[in-house]
Amino acid sequence: MTRTPISTPHAPQAIGTYSQAIRVGSTVYLSGQIPLDPATGELVAGDVEAQVRRVFENLKAVTTAAGGDFSKMAKLNVYLTDLAHFALVNRVMAEYFSQPYPARAAVGVAALPRGATVEMDGILEL
Repeated sequence: MTRTPISTPHAPQAIGTYSQAIRVGSTVYLSGQIPLDPATGELVAGDVEAQVRRVFENLKAVTTAAGGDFSKMAKLNVYLTDLAHFALVNRVMAEYFSQPYPARAAVGVAALPRGATVEMDGILEL
């Protein structure tokens, strides 16, 4: 199958050797997004909630560029440097997604790129 890269200026550009997303058939694999402002390439200012919202906005931008929306998200992975923020992620996620929610994993990690507190990636089925 053909692998088609997905790219949008409305999400941060890749800071390594990867694509924002890759489409294979009707499946889109979204790379991890941290709370970088796409305009500046810097971490967003503010608290953990501001970071979580920026990550969802970045994922939404890539999802839209792929021709989908969050209703097509089959799987979401959440990485947190402090699992105490899990309830916050759930609360904010409920503003972006509706039932049926995607399958999800939430993992506590020691560190994330650029000192972020949260990173997310996902899989869309278009």
